[in-house]
Amino acid sequence: MTTIYLSLGSNIGDRQQQLERAIDLLSKTEGICVVRLSSIYETSPVGGVVQEDFYNMCIVVETTLSPLEVLAVCQSIESQLARVRKIHWGPRTIDLDILMIDDAVIDEPDLQVPHPFMLERSFVLIPLHEIAPDAVHPLAQKTINELVYDDPEVRKL
Repeated sequence: MTTIYLSLGSNIGDRQQQLERAIDLLSKTEGICVVRLSSIYETSPVGGVVQEDFYNMCIVVETTLSPLEVLAVCQSIESQLARVRKIHWGPRTIDLDILMIDDAVIDEPDLQVPHPFMLERSFVLIPLHEIAPDAVHPLAQKTINELVYDDPEVRKL
């Protein structure tokens, strides 16, 4: 089994329901087992497009599928939940991103793992930290815990 870390986000319609529907569809996919869910975080959008706030979360799945098969499943779920790609980093009903796949590094036209922007996004690192603090980013060679506490945007209590 391969462990995959996914980020989910929604800022159109019933954001929580969109996240729940995506998780339900993932869990009903043969070869994918959802094993951990983070809390849901409300976050401001990034990328400069004026839009509503997002609900974001991370999940851990175990799978027998290949990375490209998991990508196809994620894209199919986005399509089923009416994701429309009009504006880069624009509003969306659902967004599913593959963050990490075990310790794999993949650089293909349709799939980059680890996700190329995950280290810049607190809305990814914080929920991922909640469910996988000891997971190691394969390029940074640091745990998610170390990455979170190295992030200047994260306020330490």
